[in-house]
Amino acid sequence: MSALGVSVSRETLGRLDALSDVLLKWQKAINLVSNGTLNDIWVRHFLDSAQLLPLIPPEARTLADLGTGAGFPGLVISAFRSDITVTLVESDARKGAYLGEASRRMGLPTPPKIAIGRIEAVGPVGADVITARALAPLGQLLSWAARHQAPAGICLLHKGAKWRAELDEALQEWEISCEPIRSITDRDAVLLRIRSYRPTDHSDRQSEGRGR
Repeated sequence: MSALGVSVSRETLGRLDALSDVLLKWQKAINLVSNGTLNDIWVRHFLDSAQLLPLIPPEARTLADLGTGAGFPGLVISAFRSDITVTLVESDARKGAYLGEASRRMGLPTPPKIAIGRIEAVGPVGADVITARALAPLGQLLSWAARHQAPAGICLLHKGAKWRAELDEALQEWEISCEPIRSITDRDAVLLRIRSYRPTDHSDRQSEGRGR
């Protein structure tokens, strides 16, 4: 992970190797990632996830990865940051089983919590950091994030080539304070660091965001 200026210990490399092994094993049974990315797991999934590390506030101690799927970025962050308790939120029970085996095989010092259920139905996490990767349009993500975010928390969201159009659409319903940061794995993609957001109509609804 030298591209991030992040030191990778032998233990962390071992955890990521274990995650790669479990992913390749389970990919044969359930669709976890695109088959076209299997030959480049370390860049397309591990480095893509790890680029969030410098953006996580030093004081953060909890993180919720919404719709985690194959565990990206949540499991990768767990591999590096034993001081952060990660909650992996996933609605597919089969993927939940995969996440459990991956966590065990990785030997994580702080095993992630696995919440199986729909994002809008599982208990609120109260996380300092909310992450999501290739999950849903930005406006929907903010509605989900509001349920699971601590009052002073932030969102770190992977967004693809159409991120500007997504942001423009979301701004019709949300007041958003965000910073786009260019992805190091895809020149057309960004990481959106969102510090505050709230519905533009200020209506009293469950999806009301965090205004800070």
